[in-house]
Amino acid sequence: MPLLSALLTVAGLILLAALLIWPVQSAMVRRQIFRREPLLALFVWQAVALAAVISLLAAGPVALLLLRDHIALGDPRHLGIVGVALAVTGFMVIRLLIAGHQVGASLRRTRREHVELLELVGREFDELEELDLGRPSRHLRVIDHPAPTAYCIPGLTHRVVISTGVLERLGQPEILAVLAHERAHVRARHDLLVEFFTVLHTAMPKSLRQHAVLEEVRLLAEVLADRAGARAIGRVPMGRALVALAGSRHPVATFAASTSTVSAAHVRLNLLSDAGRRNWIMVATMIGYALLSLALPAAVVLWVNALT
Repeated sequence: MPLLSALLTVAGLILLAALLIWPVQSAMVRRQIFRREPLLALFVWQAVALAAVISLLAAGPVALLLLRDHIALGDPRHLGIVGVALAVTGFMVIRLLIAGHQVGASLRRTRREHVELLELVGREFDELEELDLGRPSRHLRVIDHPAPTAYCIPGLTHRVVISTGVLERLGQPEILAVLAHERAHVRARHDLLVEFFTVLHTAMPKSLRQHAVLEEVRLLAEVLADRAGARAIGRVPMGRALVALAGSRHPVATFAASTSTVSAAHVRLNLLSDAGRRNWIMVATMIGYALLSLALPAAVVLWVNALT
């Protein structure tokens, strides 16, 4: 019975991880109503991702714990199951470590190089006080470019960047909304959240990777910043800024009020208009969904052992 229990437990944990990584996350991407509560939606996404990772990391230790009394006897059947389970756990640990190093190093190098470039081609926002936009900041840079674009480079040496096209085409309230949006990204460290999911995405085998998940997480981070800008300056200026910046581009490894497509701007405008309309049934459902996801790995272990 211990052999069967260990075998079913390891298989159950691996199957649970596969379900959470693919069909569950695919269903969540299609469940667009979650976008109305972006903060809670990100909590749910993190819970599901953590549950999948915990399931894979727990396979080895759980098998070792269940068969610890039999391993000493040298039974090859017990050793084989433990070996497979530890291999799954070890594979996941190695993949996470490699992905964490590669993604982290790449992002920080790209952002550092962009900050260095900004020091050469950008300038301080001398018009800040003149336009009654607040006090000057050493983290704010203006680049001379006719296209309206705005973005932030997150991190310890963060920068908020706007183009002269923004200053020429947007009014004072809209510029303030854009600045509030970018500062919300910097303050809330949305970059760490996106980096977490990028590491998990990279660590997964290519057959299990879903680019739609990363896009959804990035969208939710932008919606949070949009709502922060709306709270600080107003929903109308924030909405006008999104329309003005629709279709503009921004560098990789940055966050932007601008959107690369008009359709993306349309989605964010609709979600901005939904801000403040809280559905408490949906809130309770999302919290329950997140807590259930986190409890699933332990539930699988307890359920299998109860059956056997």
